[in-house]
Amino acid sequence: MRVTTDLWVSALLRRVFSAGGFAAVVKRGATEAGAAFVLTRGRLGDVALYGPAPQTSYDSAKPDERFFVLLGAGDDPGVFDARLEKEKRFDPDIWIVEIEAGTVPVEDLISVKTS
Repeated sequence: MRVTTDLWVSALLRRVFSAGGFAAVVKRGATEAGAAFVLTRGRLGDVALYGPAPQTSYDSAKPDERFFVLLGAGDDPGVFDARLEKEKRFDPDIWIVEIEAGTVPVEDLISVKTS
């Protein structure tokens, strides 16, 4: 059974803080099953947006784990803010979590699918 989005986001915040980073919930969505988007900001101004991986990314070995894909990266946060506004209009139940991971790679905090 998959954990609720609310619980998953709480665990992500704890992982980020325990690794010496900073995290904040920018938008709280549906408690039970809202899709989560993770916006990362680096200390040098780099920004990356991760969104839910397609259902084809899941296998029977870890059906309960949440997977993410990189939706974009760069140094213009306005591009990602516009993308998230579109996502909110499409699905008002989404969660947006912004993190500054510090010295820990984002891949250590969330499960990122590369292909």
